[in-house]
Amino acid sequence: MKAKQPRSARSRLILTMELAVILPAATLVLLSARHLQTIQRDRAVEAAIQRDFSQVLAISEKQINHKAYELMDDIRNEFPVPGEACSETLDRILGAHPYVAHLMLYDPEHGFVMRSRPDRLKNDPGFREEAEHVSKMMEGWWKLEYDDFSKKLTKMDEKGTPYYFDGEWMPRGDKHVYTSTAIFLRTDKETGKAAIAAITFDGDYLRDQFFPQTLDQVMSRNVAEEQTDKNAVIMVRPKSDSTPIAYCTGWDGGNAEVERNMESVFPGLVLGMKLRGTTLAAMGKHFMHTSVLTLGGLSFLLAGGIYLTYRNVSKEMALARLKSDFVSNVSHELRTPLSLIRLYAETLELGRLTSPEKHQEYYCIIRKESERLTALINNILDFSRIEAGRKEYDFRETDMRELVRNTLESYRYQIEQHGFTLEEKIGDVPPLRVDREAVARSLVNLVNNALKYSQDRKYIGVNLYRENGSVKLEVIDHGIGIPPHEQSKIFEKFYRVGDPLVHNTKGSGLGLSLVQHIAKAHGGEVVVDSAPGAGSKFTISLPVNPAENNGTAASA
Repeated sequence: MKAKQPRSARSRLILTMELAVILPAATLVLLSARHLQTIQRDRAVEAAIQRDFSQVLAISEKQINHKAYELMDDIRNEFPVPGEACSETLDRILGAHPYVAHLMLYDPEHGFVMRSRPDRLKNDPGFREEAEHVSKMMEGWWKLEYDDFSKKLTKMDEKGTPYYFDGEWMPRGDKHVYTSTAIFLRTDKETGKAAIAAITFDGDYLRDQFFPQTLDQVMSRNVAEEQTDKNAVIMVRPKSDSTPIAYCTGWDGGNAEVERNMESVFPGLVLGMKLRGTTLAAMGKHFMHTSVLTLGGLSFLLAGGIYLTYRNVSKEMALARLKSDFVSNVSHELRTPLSLIRLYAETLELGRLTSPEKHQEYYCIIRKESERLTALINNILDFSRIEAGRKEYDFRETDMRELVRNTLESYRYQIEQHGFTLEEKIGDVPPLRVDREAVARSLVNLVNNALKYSQDRKYIGVNLYRENGSVKLEVIDHGIGIPPHEQSKIFEKFYRVGDPLVHNTKGSGLGLSLVQHIAKAHGGEVVVDSAPGAGSKFTISLPVNPAENNGTAASA
């Protein structure tokens, strides 16, 4: 007997679902169960914890460096100017700051001056040996390279880095201790004369007090801010030795799971972190057992979901047809940041990077793409509500000057990072009944367009003023401009100008459409004044006395 052909579109759909969903799902369950029997630990969990530890180590190093900078700044302000350094002055500084071992000052006119802790020199032969070693090393180095080195310190100070740190393992009797020397340029403001000065941390202080106390503080802060697990512990060790020289409370021995080279204040040392009482391998094994149970539960839910899908397939198909034009326009914009996030995340997960700088670069890229994806999704959600007629605005009495200033301030860092000059002219305007979030989003969309579509002339001007019964908000750029024949179309959804720079720049084509809708919802309008190569000026006009809205919320 011949098999009967499906008699309806629904029957054909059910058969397709069986072939396209049930069979792949069953295959996935079998293959996953087989794979879980042989896997020893879950690489994804291990990579996730390693990324978390790497981030915490980076934060911890910044906090350690910040504390060291505070100690150095206290002494730098007291340091004598060239020609005024004497034993009494330097000994007074040493007495007031017990964490300092040596103080040095050199300029060609007055020569090399160095003072070490007098009590240690008298009673500690090992410290005396260290002082002699430091004196010979620094005096010889500075005399030979004074001109070049002083220029280097000047450039570093101009860039906001006042110290050059030199980490050394110093001989002290039958052992070596780690010291870090902060070198900076000491300038007499009256005469303009400059000398190279240095402050050396005492090695015993670093080992016994600074590192243990600071590591405890940074771990307490990271746990309190939920940056890491409360069972995580941290230590610091030399690059050439796995034995820690200091560690936080709770360190239970063993080797660190994740490490980071300290390159700024304490070069030559390594920060390491691990979990107390367990390892990533043990956690991966536990995760494997949990995954087996989870997989069984998911398989059961999958069967129930397929059954529900059969009952609701007609409704879902009708819903899928809605917004098809919208999806076709923005799908590429959604895929691009997601693909980048996945690419860099997989690279980090595979552990192919050895440089901490590369790790930081990849984290930065993932963060920026996530922010871009968030902004795009927010625009899409607003647009979706507008299309469905469900967008509501919360009109409240608002100080427009404060709103514009706060919005620009929150966006200022990104503007400056792109190398733009921001000019604000905020005049006296009366309070308006507006939706604060919507107006702020309009301003951000216009500023973001200026950032994206400007080339060499990186300028953004924002003006707020009153004119003829309206409050006007202007955003001006010196970018590529818009041809006259396209200016009437740029506020249409999904429309993008035909300039090659526009098409090579990422965007969804929704920003200006949203700005126009927000302006009209407030009883105003948005206009553009632009010319190719001469930049653009977008002006949002909001009436001072709009028609009164009933209630505080209005639906678009």
